[in-house]
Amino acid sequence: MTIFLNAMNVICALGSGNDAVRAALWRTDGPAGGEVTDRYTPGTPLHLGTVREPVAATDLPAGLAPALCSRNNALLDRTLVALRPAVEAAIARVGPTRVAIVLGTSTSGISDGELAVRARHAAGTWPDAFHYGQQELGSPAQYLALALGTAGPAYTISTACSSSAKALAAAARLLEQGMADVAIAGGVDTLCAFTIAGFRSLDSVSAERCNPLSAHRHGINLGEGAALFLMSREAGPVRLAGWGETSDAHHMSAPDPAGAGARAAMQEAMTRAGVQPADIDYLNLHGTATEQNDAMESRAVADLLGLDVPVSSTKPQTGHTLGAAGAVEAALMVLTLTDNPRGRLPAHWWDGAADPTLPPLHVVGADESLGRAPRYVMSNSFAFGGSNSVLVLGEG
Repeated sequence: MTIFLNAMNVICALGSGNDAVRAALWRTDGPAGGEVTDRYTPGTPLHLGTVREPVAATDLPAGLAPALCSRNNALLDRTLVALRPAVEAAIARVGPTRVAIVLGTSTSGISDGELAVRARHAAGTWPDAFHYGQQELGSPAQYLALALGTAGPAYTISTACSSSAKALAAAARLLEQGMADVAIAGGVDTLCAFTIAGFRSLDSVSAERCNPLSAHRHGINLGEGAALFLMSREAGPVRLAGWGETSDAHHMSAPDPAGAGARAAMQEAMTRAGVQPADIDYLNLHGTATEQNDAMESRAVADLLGLDVPVSSTKPQTGHTLGAAGAVEAALMVLTLTDNPRGRLPAHWWDGAADPTLPPLHVVGADESLGRAPRYVMSNSFAFGGSNSVLVLGEG
């Protein structure tokens, strides 16, 4: 059974909406996206993939239950706006009980909880607007189902950095099994001090723009963003051709150095898509710029796909959006597959100082193109605990 991505919208550090993100993605004069700020780490500026326009819980519709009022849901709601006409037409066509919602997140409303704790420390009481439920991981799917009036399966996946890639795979399974006729899938994550402090405690955060595959890499840039997809069995511009999911359980935070789980997930995605390594026109790396991830991933890629497939990490531009990363990067893959007759590929922005201990992958240069429209692209998402998820997207 073929599953299609019929429509989508994305907001991230590259811009708000598909057109803005596409324009920034194809820049040739250097990386776009992100800013250096100490907003979440007072006195210690960091490069973060922040959403450009202000987003706050107060942007949500009046009268909403306090448990659903979070900045995370406000970003989700803003991402829905451009997609809403297509979504509402699909709901009208199949009925609200036949529409599934599957989202990925890792932060949910933690940033709102942080603000509430500060207010309580200052005033001695919790703010009236605070509700513990704002921080619950299921909140995004609950909010979206309420906003759209759907009554089909609605749930949130939280497996750290693989969350929203797994959400697309889970939505595809619901469609394949006939449990829904339409699915709205994707992910959303917003920055918060808690997450940044956690990664800093692991010595995994770079103060400058991150530098994947470089001998000088020293950590990630954290980011925020959201992407939503309207999925169905009806023909559309892009196919979710295949997906692969594995679990290493090698270590709580470090990947398996051999990359066996990552390689197996990539192989499973290609097998499901019915393609061979030579059919993959481009690979979007997980590419976090940490020592261990880049070493593991580059070895897995070289072992399975060889050294000729064009690869890049888009995280120097978007930041690592954690629970939203799989969906945000899938959105970049949709932009690469559509309205792109020359086959332009997302550039790998780095210092060019390749780590000599890693396989010499073919990293995409500025304005590099295939010379034809791409047919299949792959996107890797690898998470703490060895949760691996890989998507293969194909032209419709």
